[in-house]
Amino acid sequence: SGAEQVRLAAVDSFKRLVGFAIEAEVRIESKKRADQEAIRVFSENLRELLLAPALGQKNVLAIDPGFRTGCKTVVLDRQGKLLHHDVIYATAGGTHQVAQAGEKVRDFVTRFAIEAIAIGNGTASRETEQFIRSLHLPPSIPVVLVNESGASIYSASEVAREEFPSEDVTVRGSVSIGRRLMDPLAELVKLDPKSIGVGQYQHDVDPNALQRGLDDVVVSCVNRVGVELNTASKQLLSYVSGLGPSLAANIVSHRNEHGPFRSRKELLKVSRLGPKAFEQCAGFLRIHEAENPLDSSAVHPERYELVDAMASDLGCAVSDLVRDGGLRGKIRPEKYVTNEVGLPTLKDILDELAKPGRDPRQRFEVFAFQEGVEKLEHLQPGMKLPGIVTNVTAFGAFVDIGVHQDGLVHVSQLADRFVKDPAEVVKVGQKVRVTVTEVDLARKRIALSMKANPQIGVQREQRTAPNAPRSPQASGGRPTGRPPAR
Repeated sequence: SGAEQVRLAAVDSFKRLVGFAIEAEVRIESKKRADQEAIRVFSENLRELLLAPALGQKNVLAIDPGFRTGCKTVVLDRQGKLLHHDVIYATAGGTHQVAQAGEKVRDFVTRFAIEAIAIGNGTASRETEQFIRSLHLPPSIPVVLVNESGASIYSASEVAREEFPSEDVTVRGSVSIGRRLMDPLAELVKLDPKSIGVGQYQHDVDPNALQRGLDDVVVSCVNRVGVELNTASKQLLSYVSGLGPSLAANIVSHRNEHGPFRSRKELLKVSRLGPKAFEQCAGFLRIHEAENPLDSSAVHPERYELVDAMASDLGCAVSDLVRDGGLRGKIRPEKYVTNEVGLPTLKDILDELAKPGRDPRQRFEVFAFQEGVEKLEHLQPGMKLPGIVTNVTAFGAFVDIGVHQDGLVHVSQLADRFVKDPAEVVKVGQKVRVTVTEVDLARKRIALSMKANPQIGVQREQRTAPNAPRSPQASGGRPTGRPPAR
């Protein structure tokens, strides 16, 4: 019959054509959704990493630790300029070499007025940290382990060759470690975000969508923090709204030729930087200790006249408004509302006058790993240790506890309650306290928990079976991979 023929045609078309088309469409849509989630996780981790607390402008002794090849040591001034470099044998040399290394470090601290010591967290990092602490340097000098992921990529990059054309890659890597302590954002923008080592399954997603998402995060972070005009690299300046690689290079060239900028208005003297670009970028650029205090704030030059009017109405100078909260309290923002400037903008201006140029990032705090726990073999189930979150994924968080191998806190172990999204509980760079629940020495995997009373497993010396299934709690490696050394 006709109905039977229609039924047969429908079944045949589904088997040969429609079924495959639906399957392909579902697969593509599922892949797209998975890509979006992976890019979201990567972007959130990158944002937290870029907005990590900065030590600030300090004289820094930076050390890239090593055993056989020694520790590559550099001295940086408060602007991150390389002053001196050397190699010390603090972890694998003889008694004489170790003593000589101690003398050199003490000499560097005295001669260059060192205010902080940065140590890369790769091979021999804990041994080097122990050596530095054994020197009994002034307690005012913090010793900080710095995440060095991607430092080797920077040291061999075109950016590093341009900055230090006559220096070895090891020196460049040590400089990057020191600068990361001073200002993580300013240093990490020199790297391709994909090489920093956060996120999950990044190599399987659409590379163009990933790059767009990460670039948006970098631009957002740079503009939120602001950029010091007289010290920023052209890589950092290129992420400021309204600027790009070309204008950023022109700003650096003008700065090198004519000296530091004394006001934001001098930007208009930069080659090819016109009024439109100035309008877009000026509010995100800062000039520390400028003659006009507003040049070190987030107040845009277009609103300087408005602030001057506020000061004039109170019979004081703009600097008095910045310094005296009582004067700012007398300002009635409703009085200055116009068609161009609304009340929210005026409140933002007053908030900025209260803290001009203040870094929105959290205050830097020195962190220290547990003494005596420096290798995987030192771990025992039940240990409670301090750690730093290095990566957050959809299935949990990876935590550095100072043994050269990150441990995994599975999503089911993040809290005593149900957790759907690990990002609700932890962020990259967050300082946490974890409990070791299981250690697998053969596969170098560490299972951790953040629960109050977690179930403790055992320490495994070798694999129980060649094809034993992997439990999520025992899979302690990073999804992107973290080598034990750079």
